Amino acid sequence: MYSIVDIETTGHSNKITEISIFIFDGKKVVDEYTTLVNPECNIPPFITNLTGITNAMVGNAPKFYEIAKKVYDITKDTIFVAHNVNFDYNIIHQEFKDLGFDFKRKKLCTIRLSRKLIPHLKSYSLGSLCATQNIVIKDRHRAKGDAEATTILFEQLLGLDTDQKVFNSFLNPRSKQATLPPLIAKKIVDELSEKTGIYYFKNLKNEIIYVGKANNIKQRVTSHFYDKAKKEITMCLETSNVTFVETGSELLALLMESAEIKKHFPKYNQSQRRASESVGLFSYEDRDGIIHLAFNRLKLIANPLMKFYNETESRIFLEKLCEEYELCPKYCHLQSNVTNCFHYQIKQCKGICKNEEAVEAYNIRVQNAIESVQFNTQNFVIKEAGRTSKEIGIVLILNGIYKGFGYMNKRKKITSIDDYFDNITSQKDNNDVKRILNYYLKNNMETVEPLNEAILELNTFNLS
Repeated sequence: MYSIVDIETTGHSNKITEISIFIFDGKKVVDEYTTLVNPECNIPPFITNLTGITNAMVGNAPKFYEIAKKVYDITKDTIFVAHNVNFDYNIIHQEFKDLGFDFKRKKLCTIRLSRKLIPHLKSYSLGSLCATQNIVIKDRHRAKGDAEATTILFEQLLGLDTDQKVFNSFLNPRSKQATLPPLIAKKIVDELSEKTGIYYFKNLKNEIIYVGKANNIKQRVTSHFYDKAKKEITMCLETSNVTFVETGSELLALLMESAEIKKHFPKYNQSQRRASESVGLFSYEDRDGIIHLAFNRLKLIANPLMKFYNETESRIFLEKLCEEYELCPKYCHLQSNVTNCFHYQIKQCKGICKNEEAVEAYNIRVQNAIESVQFNTQNFVIKEAGRTSKEIGIVLILNGIYKGFGYMNKRKKITSIDDYFDNITSQKDNNDVKRILNYYLKNNMETVEPLNEAILELNTFNLS
């Protein structure tokens, strides 16, 4: 017995506004339940334009908790079927979870079944499939109309699978067919690497919509498919292909992930998408010998200590630095047009702004703050595991600036800095990279190899 389900929702909040369930025994519909549902929240205008369901229509409709027992009972001992089943199933599952109940049913997806039994179509949307199979949808984007069309489509799919081989493979508890996003072929997932690297989620237009890193690529990718967060569900529904690149080490995966996000600007990567940095932190010494910390536009700073995306981000960072090292806000340019800083009054400044602290003592704390945001060594290479046993992964830092990463043969003899440049992919230094490397170096100094003067002097590259 099958329960063929369609729901309409509020969109962003994914609260149900209408549900329709057709109970199908494989030959005919034996029961049906359809009702509007009060989502207990506002229906956005664009959803009303799509479905025709208004706030007024659901105002006196039952809330989900009032129909939950009916939904539970009518679908009991049935296989839950829907077009893009994970969407409908996950939302109903969440509604029951919010009520403190567990809702579990075996699932079948008519998109995945159609891709298997009616291959090579340009689109597997319900509208496109019904058009190719001569199925008339009486009321598109309403739960009953779509559920009825899905039922007719499902009956045709049953007829195409004469020996039930495809259906049984999808229902096999050991098979991942039913849990995969509808547009992704099982073969793609089966062929994913289980090593460290980065992976790309791509849509039907082959556009990169997400980049991630993982110590086990296959395990991390499949974890997205089981994640119930709305962003994850939406992203997976749009994903039609997953590709990957092995990196050999987690550090190189992090650096490559960061670079690829800034290169492709994937729509589902929220962090690290910003490509440009406009503000820099710098230091200078005034006529009294006091070292100042300040921030300004990058193009006005010769050698910034750190780079930021905006003034707010740089100010927040400097405030934390000022607090941690007990620096004076006046000389960190956080308080302007003051003779003495406010922090002195609350005993968070030792009095450099009132000539009550020696310049030398204050400057030592400033230098400690500066050193905390810089690499301990200005010229070094990090050596990590490579992609094979015959190579190593390398990360090059010159004059405190990240130059890039790459791979080289373990047996290669290094005679000049050129040997490293020949084996790396040049990358841009930025605040995200600094964060990744600083965090790594705190725990992995044994992988750092300082570059000696002999190697540096024989270079043909600009090290600035």
